[in-house]
Amino acid sequence: MPRNAQGDAHIESRGPLDEADGAVPDGVTVFDEAIPAVTNLDPDLLAALRRAATDAANAGIEFNVNSGWRSPAYQSRLLREAVSKYGSEKEAARWVATPDTSPHAKGEAVDIGPSDATMWLSENGAEYGLCQIYRNEAWHYELRPEAIDHGCPRMYADPTHDPRMRSGRR
Repeated sequence: MPRNAQGDAHIESRGPLDEADGAVPDGVTVFDEAIPAVTNLDPDLLAALRRAATDAANAGIEFNVNSGWRSPAYQSRLLREAVSKYGSEKEAARWVATPDTSPHAKGEAVDIGPSDATMWLSENGAEYGLCQIYRNEAWHYELRPEAIDHGCPRMYADPTHDPRMRSGRR
């Protein structure tokens, strides 16, 4: 299997990726039961998202899932596209993780939109254990249950500052 500069295995994908790989059609919410990008999320993360989305709906705010769980093939494709866009693996790593390190590929991260939903989460997410992890990705949320009592941890500037991305350990 081909490897990138960090020695991580690349999973090659030929042909179009679809919902089974984690592609998300427009208008998907955290309540959709037929979309693998939602249903393959960690159950605790999904439960917290649904509690938060229910409360946000009282303020007229809907959480759309722009990305959730992704297959390794989908994550690999996103990384290749980012390398092409940004010109190097080093620069691409600021935006896209490898299939081996991505919390999306583990079902442990979700990208939420639109901007009013991310604003609501930035103000209220800690109450549900939902934290923005990267300063450069206002849409990316992960579950941090300790945030309910202690607030969200300090954000990393971008994924290159996250030790999970450098080591491949979770």
